[in-house]
Formats: sequence, structure tokens, C-alpha cells
Amino acid sequence: MTEQTDFSKLTDEQWRERLTPQEFAVLRQAGTERPFVGEYTDTTDEGTYRCRACGAELFTSTTKFPSHCGWPSFFSPLAGDAVIERVDNSMGMSRTEVLCANCNSHLGHVFAGEGYDTPTDQRYCINSISLTFESGK
Repeated sequence: MTEQTDFSKLTDEQWRERLTPQEFAVLRQAGTERPFVGEYTDTTDEGTYRCRACGAELFTSTTKFPSHCGWPSFFSPLAGDAVIERVDNSMGMSRTEVLCANCNSHLGHVFAGEGYDTPTDQRYCINSISLTFESGK
């Protein structure tokens, strides 16, 4: 996105104007889309995945891998501080939530030690609805 917006100052009403109800439920209320229905679950095209809420670059196709879990999976976010990780004790378990560092929108969760053959042994399990895709980067 080309406009300069201080996303930290947007109200829920302003977010509702920018996002569809489904996007708002996931990105701003930490919801989860159903597995195996997301637009990018099985995408193998080369490019960059951005935050649907603010347009920040988050992941590249070079770190995406087929985890067969029902959501797009990446073994690493972009270098730098593209995402924020924080403890999520909801749903009766302890997980690590992943948020966009630019706008604090919920993206999904990251899991470690699951045995995937990736360089980091991590799975950033990200909701497709939290992302947009820019081909060719």
C-alpha cells in the first residue's frame, strides 16, 4: 500500500470499514479460518505474501512448504521484524501467536519441534485470509 497510515491509531470501526467481516474476525479478533478452504493453502507460485490488513511484506514463497495441515505453512518470516510472536493461552493450551509487526493483526500461530524437514523446524501456520500474494518476487 502506498498510503502512510499509523495503523496503531485505527479504531475497530475504521478496521471494519477496511476489511470484510471474515477478514475482521481473523485479523482483528484472532479468529481462525476453517482448514483446507484458504486461497493460499496449496499455492506454489513464486512471490511475496503480505499482510491483508496493511500490506506489509511478511513471508516469501521460498519459505513456504507443504505441511498438509490445512493452512499455508512457512518455516520463517522475512528477515527483520516482520512479525511479532506472543504467548497465547486461549483454547486451554499454550501456543505462540503470530501478529503483523506493522499493524498488530493476527496472522496465525507458530509451532516448533514437529519434525518437518525444514531449516528451522518451525511451522508458521498462517490463515490465508490474513494474507495477500504478490507474484514474481
